[in-house]
Amino acid sequence: MPLRRFSDLFPVLSLLFVATIWGLLWLPLRGLDSAGMNGLWSTLVGYSAALLLALPMLWQLRRELQDNFPALVGIALASGWCNMGFILAVLDGNVVRVVLLFYLSPLWAVLLGHFILGERMTPYAKWVMTVAMCGALMMLWTPELGYPWPQDSADWLALSAGFAFALSNVLVRKNQHVSVANKAIAAWWGAILLAVGLLALGDPAVPRVGLEIYSGAVLLGLFGLALATIAVQYGVTHMPVHRSAVIMLFELVVATTSSQLFTDEVVRPIEWFGGALILTAAWLMARRQVEVGE
Repeated sequence: MPLRRFSDLFPVLSLLFVATIWGLLWLPLRGLDSAGMNGLWSTLVGYSAALLLALPMLWQLRRELQDNFPALVGIALASGWCNMGFILAVLDGNVVRVVLLFYLSPLWAVLLGHFILGERMTPYAKWVMTVAMCGALMMLWTPELGYPWPQDSADWLALSAGFAFALSNVLVRKNQHVSVANKAIAAWWGAILLAVGLLALGDPAVPRVGLEIYSGAVLLGLFGLALATIAVQYGVTHMPVHRSAVIMLFELVVATTSSQLFTDEVVRPIEWFGGALILTAAWLMARRQVEVGE
């Protein structure tokens, strides 16, 4: 009996682990950045280490990869941009603000589910979307402009990462026949390809830092990024979507607490209120699974 209870609890613990990792991810990333390794190179080194470790498994899954290549490319690009966009956003922006804007993803999931999967939007879903949009307008309100608009690149990155997260979830849902392992690996090589592309367009110079910095990026990739990807795939596979989505909101608690302890970043009252509306909408969407018409 205790063993069974633990097995039922393990998906919950795996998602709490993921939320904790992503809520604290900005700390080692900013440490690497201040040491001379920017976000693109941290992404490239970290995910490359994870992919190298997974090469034997990728070889075993090569047939499935060939049979589902277009689907996995879509998952790779969406998941890759989600991971990389979030990483770049927390490096350049206010941690709490970035996480709050990222959690507009349930709104994008409803819209994408409607247009891509043909899922019916109920009146309840439209009402909850209105709550989320009101929160977004408050978060993005710019006093200097007099209207809501992303204030900097970090805002754009956070919004686009949340959209990519929703898109990747829709694509994963659409391709449930593909193994969890192949989808997790796809997320890694997607982030690698995007990092290489952006480095090629910008400054591809290799960071002149010591071996300890590269080792730090490798360890972050193996024990942070890679484990988080595997854990989230495991958690959402063994738990109803509405429960997993609510548990993942724990990331905001971790991010808010850590940013208040280790930074002097300030979040305006209107941003807190807008963020509260976004989180309320995310919780309501997850609880009722409104995207499938319940």
